[in-house]
Amino acid sequence: MRKAIYRHLRALLVAAACVAAVTSGAFAQSASIAVKAQQAYMIDAETGTVLLAIDENTPFPPASLAKLMTVEVVMDALSKRQISAETSYPVSEYAWRTGGAPSRTSTMFAALKSSVGINDLLTGIIVQNANDGCLVVAEGMAGSDAAFAKRMTERAAALGMTSSSFANSTGLPDQVSKTTARDMVLLAKHIHETFGERYGLFSKPDFEWNRIFQRNKNSLLGNGIDGLGLGFAEGHGFSSVVSAERDGRRIYLTLAGLPDDKTRQEEARRVVEWGLTAFQKRDLFQKDETVGNIGVYGGSTAAIDLAVHEPVSILIPISNPDRLSGRIVYNWPLNAPLEAGYNAATLKIFSGEKLLREVPLYTTAAVEKGTLTQNAAGALKELLFFWL
Repeated sequence: MRKAIYRHLRALLVAAACVAAVTSGAFAQSASIAVKAQQAYMIDAETGTVLLAIDENTPFPPASLAKLMTVEVVMDALSKRQISAETSYPVSEYAWRTGGAPSRTSTMFAALKSSVGINDLLTGIIVQNANDGCLVVAEGMAGSDAAFAKRMTERAAALGMTSSSFANSTGLPDQVSKTTARDMVLLAKHIHETFGERYGLFSKPDFEWNRIFQRNKNSLLGNGIDGLGLGFAEGHGFSSVVSAERDGRRIYLTLAGLPDDKTRQEEARRVVEWGLTAFQKRDLFQKDETVGNIGVYGGSTAAIDLAVHEPVSILIPISNPDRLSGRIVYNWPLNAPLEAGYNAATLKIFSGEKLLREVPLYTTAAVEKGTLTQNAAGALKELLFFWL
């Protein structure tokens, strides 16, 4: 049974009062910012604080945002040396007709029956939003676009993008592909943090291939925004996935369901500006600091202290802060024996009913199995606690 434990939570509200009443204050219309997107999600890179959340788990077609997943699969394969910088793939007639010059879609104009190196394909996909680049990669790495899309979906699940699935590498219209604002933010964060040596491609101003010069298709770049991509799906509107950095602070943002490109441009820049200027950092716990304790069933001790393994900080709004609350959540009953350093619970930090952060909590010491008398007393205590 999953239980939220309020008792024994180490003076969290007191700590909140000492840091100007810690808050999220950053959700939907109550956050002193109204957005025009149907789905929105934004987090702070360093602390993981959720700054904005509006229907973040509601699925929508990724359209060209699917290319970010294609890029991740390629970068992951490069990092694992499954392919190398010297790898090249041929341009099939299918890739040329479906995503190349005849398709009248975004393309890098790869020539039919030519061979293109993986670095150039990756650059074409990122800078030129190239559908032919995606298809060449998909066929080269997996044999077909469908097989590669299956790999994309499996990889997304491995990254925790549990609400995402992909039917092709390009994001061209289909009835299967879906994602969420939350999943796209998770993907953006992963790409930036894992593939930093290649992340600069997202802000590359231009790229020339087959003697055709094209500027970066991401019109949001600049004023701190250095990635990642744009999308449009008929009937679902315009979307964007953004990473922005200023003065050492980075945020990740997804907006979806916007009515037109002009609104997307305005909203993305406005929300980014708000996210980078409307909050300040507050520290809650130091590394290895004890946060609280929870009961242990069948152990040599009746309770065990829990601590964080890393410093815990959040962002709070500069104006109109609300109070912070915390809940220790774990699977009840917690049975002995337990090792020291066991991930026994999660600290959930809220502003009102809005979840800001989830932080793993670890046992500070080992707990051995108890005696028969200790087990009986523990069983009675847990039974009383459950009913109370």
